[in-house]
Amino acid sequence: MKRGYQGSPSGPPQSRLKPNPEGDTLFLEDENTKNFARKVADHYSARTNQTLEEREASPIIHLKKLNNWIKSVLIQLYARRGDVVLDLACGKGGDLIKWDKANVGYYVGIDIAEGSIEDCRTRYNGDADQNQRRKKFSFPARLLCGDCFEVRLDRELADDAPFDLCSCQFALHYSWSTEARARRALSNISALLRPGGILIGTMPDANVIIKKLREAEGLEFGNGVFWIRFDEDFVDKKFKASSPFGIQYTFHLEDAVDCPEWVVPFNLFKSLAEEYDLELVFAKNSHQFVEEYMKRPDFVDLMRRLGALGDGNQDLSTLSPDEWEVAYLYMAFVLRKRGDPDKTQKRTERRDKGKTNIQKEDIVYIS
Repeated sequence: MKRGYQGSPSGPPQSRLKPNPEGDTLFLEDENTKNFARKVADHYSARTNQTLEEREASPIIHLKKLNNWIKSVLIQLYARRGDVVLDLACGKGGDLIKWDKANVGYYVGIDIAEGSIEDCRTRYNGDADQNQRRKKFSFPARLLCGDCFEVRLDRELADDAPFDLCSCQFALHYSWSTEARARRALSNISALLRPGGILIGTMPDANVIIKKLREAEGLEFGNGVFWIRFDEDFVDKKFKASSPFGIQYTFHLEDAVDCPEWVVPFNLFKSLAEEYDLELVFAKNSHQFVEEYMKRPDFVDLMRRLGALGDGNQDLSTLSPDEWEVAYLYMAFVLRKRGDPDKTQKRTERRDKGKTNIQKEDIVYIS
């Protein structure tokens, strides 16, 4: 796999795939794909909210803090006061405070895992930890439970769109199990973003994963906190350009992930996104991202406050070499929807669409 995000004077590669014609029947999933999606959902639903003490005792606590820093930087770079935000695969709402600090105007979160959406609801309401109740969030919100890589979201969110900003953190690779799911994911994002709207995201860096696989003696590689295993279908460690979807591996990360994932060849991802009017702004491996944005004093201070590299004072703890190697497995990316927003048109007020206290019955279940 060649790196597709370094930039090329000859222009971006063209996808060999043809867009699906209009018609939802071509996006329907087979049962095997749905079962994998359910397995991922069950895995994340089963994960319980940790106390502060449990979180700090995690063997990858500094990696988690680094990932929070990366997401915070992306949000600070692209979120604007009053933005209407769509959080795809929002999980347990771990980024709610980040959105609040960015002063967004309205938030819609969707996740496939019922348990995660319920945790997100309680976190939004300020009930996640009775010992650490926080002030109410400044933005109204709406929560949905469903597979955002299968259902057609423009119908479900017609009254909420267009969105200024879409976020999909550590999740978009779950859409790459089939071409239909990958296209549905990008179709949903494109349909819901306004012209000039932004998608920010993080996902595994396929170039690094395949490089490490080819350097390994067998079909598995890892260290003290993670392992990745490919099955015998890839014993030759070769991947056909004609079959870029469904390249599955099992990923285990201590205190975080233990489920199937899929390789996303980034050059193809970039080309496919362009078919849906989403143009690449940048894509950087996490190591490169840290090196670049740690040159800015405000982000250095943010890193210190989050504690990924210690606090710069008495706390000298930092990522272990094993955690730093895991960080290398990931990348951050930004896409922009083609077109210029109509600057003469006032932003539609949507604060009445959401609620400031979400009850169980307010969660919308879609399928």
